[in-house]
Amino acid sequence: MRFNKFIYTTVFLLTAGTLTLQAQDKKTTEKKTTEKKAAEKKAAEKKAAEKAADDNKPVTEEIEVVRPYKPVLAEAVKLRRSPDLNDVKTYKARFNYSLTDRKLELNSDIDKLYAQDVAAEKQAEIVNNYVKGAFGSASTLLGEAYINMGRNENLQAGGFFRHFSQSGKLNGQKMNQQQLSVFGRSIGDKAILSGRINYERKGFYFYGYDESNPLRNPNPGKQSFNFIEAEGEVVNKHTEDADALSYAAKINGYIWGDQYSAKENSVVVNGYLNKRISSFNFGLAASGEFGNTKDVSTSVTNNLMRLNPYIRLQANGIKIAAGVNFVQEFGTVSKSRIFPAITADFTIIPDYLQLFGEIKGDVNRNSMKELTDENPFLNSNIAIKNSVDKISFSAGVKGTGGPGFGYKARVYRKEITDMPLFVNNYADFTKFDVIYDFGNTKLTGLEGEISVQVSDQLKWTGKINLEDYKPASERYSWGKPKVRVSSDLLFNVTDKLGFNAAVVIQDASNAKVYTAAPASPYIIPNPAIETVVNVKGFVDLGIGATYKINNKFSAFAKANNLLNTKYSRYLYYQAIGVNVFGGISYSF
Repeated sequence: MRFNKFIYTTVFLLTAGTLTLQAQDKKTTEKKTTEKKAAEKKAAEKKAAEKAADDNKPVTEEIEVVRPYKPVLAEAVKLRRSPDLNDVKTYKARFNYSLTDRKLELNSDIDKLYAQDVAAEKQAEIVNNYVKGAFGSASTLLGEAYINMGRNENLQAGGFFRHFSQSGKLNGQKMNQQQLSVFGRSIGDKAILSGRINYERKGFYFYGYDESNPLRNPNPGKQSFNFIEAEGEVVNKHTEDADALSYAAKINGYIWGDQYSAKENSVVVNGYLNKRISSFNFGLAASGEFGNTKDVSTSVTNNLMRLNPYIRLQANGIKIAAGVNFVQEFGTVSKSRIFPAITADFTIIPDYLQLFGEIKGDVNRNSMKELTDENPFLNSNIAIKNSVDKISFSAGVKGTGGPGFGYKARVYRKEITDMPLFVNNYADFTKFDVIYDFGNTKLTGLEGEISVQVSDQLKWTGKINLEDYKPASERYSWGKPKVRVSSDLLFNVTDKLGFNAAVVIQDASNAKVYTAAPASPYIIPNPAIETVVNVKGFVDLGIGATYKINNKFSAFAKANNLLNTKYSRYLYYQAIGVNVFGGISYSF
């Protein structure tokens, strides 16, 4: 009993102590809660004030919250029923079906296509025709015209006309020249056909002037040449087949005559065949020249036949051609000759350096047309005789030194039999006879060419020839200068304005003057009746300018012999002094 009383007393005391502690804790908590609520209220008011302030500010940053994706999957339902391996009964499902009969509709036909009209394209204007006219000092008169068919590249036809005349201060120092040409070309599937017809007329006076005796030629004689030429050519069209047979054929004929009794006609036929097999070319070049020259007391039939079979190797920068040149003369003179025909070209540095060489021989058919082209002041009854290049050797280098720069240099040596020379006639010093240096004349020469093109606006070319003659029978090679230099300069300042310049320099030469009539026909010289006269060298400088007014009209001007040098290419024949002319050109 006492024990139970003790237990009850103890429980009561513990309960009372616990309640006392809870009462104290609750008072403290209420105090802290009150302070906490006051602080939270103050913080809330501050936060509200800040939020109100922030509401008036623009949002200046963006926060992106990225969280990993956590898929939530349902619990898998597993079938734990094992299959019955002893059940081999086949299960056949029942199908119910029916066939539907539908008509096949063909809608695959292509509708008709209609071409859509395209706006007509304006073709580029082709300006390949022009006419020009000019006049100036020295009674210069120039008229020129060129006409071409137009756009069709496979069929071309056109014509050209030119008139040029001048007169100097000397008595009879007048000349005029007319040229008329028509041409055509047709490009077919297999061959190219071309042809042309030319007419040329030259009129002048034998105005030879002797400074030591100005009255020696009071009434200069008049002379004129008429020349008509026709030519036709056929060439096979280029093909990519390297082993194809290539061919070409050309025929040329002309009629020439002067104001007096000299007449000449000629027909030249050329043919060419070539077949390539691997790196070799086998070919044959053949030609026939048939001509006749007549005057009052002379008549010469001069015909040549040439055959040139060859073999050419072309591989790995090497080109070598070896063959023979068989020449048959017949007519007034009949003789057969065989010459070597060998050429070689070695490429040392592609496009930059090439070495070349040649050994050949040939018969040069002289004619009145060629002789008067070189010296128009010829006498009547000129003796016509062929010259023979017995052996000719040349070697040199050529190539480029970069874009716009090209060069070529060669040395050559010739041995010429019966080389033609011009000498003044004894009875009429204003006319020239043609004599032939009886024997073998030896000629050694050096030739150099340079071309420099800085741009489309600036281009310069230059050429020099140095020649040394060792005559066979004559004391000098009459009228042959040792040095000849020529140069051309083109400079376009703008697309409209351009300038050009040309200079010709020639060394002095020697001329033969008779003190008595020589033997006729002339065979060998007679020093007892001959004197040597020096023909001075000269420098001829000319300049020109062009100005493009518009796409149709251009103006041009040219000045010749600016140094006003009274030089002579041939003894007693002075060139016209300084002369200036200008004009207008119209293109369409």
